[in-house]
Amino acid sequence: LPEAHSAEIQADTPDPIIDLLPEQKDVEDLGGTLRLGLYPCKLIEGTKAYEAYNDEVVYERHRHRYEFNNHYRQAMEEAGFVFSGTSPDGRLVEIVELKDHPWFVASQFHPEFTSRPNRPQPLFRDFVGMSLKRSEKL
Repeated sequence: LPEAHSAEIQADTPDPIIDLLPEQKDVEDLGGTLRLGLYPCKLIEGTKAYEAYNDEVVYERHRHRYEFNNHYRQAMEEAGFVFSGTSPDGRLVEIVELKDHPWFVASQFHPEFTSRPNRPQPLFRDFVGMSLKRSEKL
């Protein structure tokens, strides 16, 4: 997908991998339409996200109106992406991982909103842990 882009950045992209939710496409005044607050995320067992949280369902905070465009889901899976966290109904992608990478984990939510100095957010904690482990091999 040579022209893949986010519709938030390039509205006329022919391949909007990140796009408005379908129900927001015809909304002219987007004020007050953010996906805002704490939402559940269902994790797939055997993924890095599941290992980080050690739980099937977690709750994370959101502040956005653009989402992964499911039209591209199959193509992205065929390219090696793993959709490791979704909304409980499976409709919204919350976490994506790159299958053969030591730690490529991206989230739709804001993990920094729930991280604390004495209780780091699980994705941050495991990212730092993997970084330290790999730095020892250098």
